[in-house]
Amino acid sequence: MIRILALAICIAAPASAQVLDGDGFDAYVSGKTLTFAQPDGTLFGVEAYGPDRSVTWSAAPGLCQTGRWFDRDGLICFTYNTDPLPKCWTVTRTERGLRAQSTTGTVLFEATEAQVPLVCPGPDLLS
Repeated sequence: MIRILALAICIAAPASAQVLDGDGFDAYVSGKTLTFAQPDGTLFGVEAYGPDRSVTWSAAPGLCQTGRWFDRDGLICFTYNTDPLPKCWTVTRTERGLRAQSTTGTVLFEATEAQVPLVCPGPDLLS
């Protein structure tokens, strides 16, 4: 209940929110593994941010996609080996963490920072 309330408060994008450019996003996520949730608190997935803007995304345990992120026209965009079409987001840093809104309207919030690495099959992941 508290998490849902916190997420509802974040939807309004507090006055202290800061839209992140590529450098700001890189400084915030580099070396982290973050869990993202939808506004209702439903977990959406986990993403690990590696060196040189590499990412590993998992929407379900053990199912991972590798890719890269880049900044373009004020957006943070992701491409994955299994889907090379860019998925772009406006990413805002709030007092409670990241808020991301896709160009298609999906809104996600940083729920937690994982304290353990993302577990993915290897070495080919989902080839």
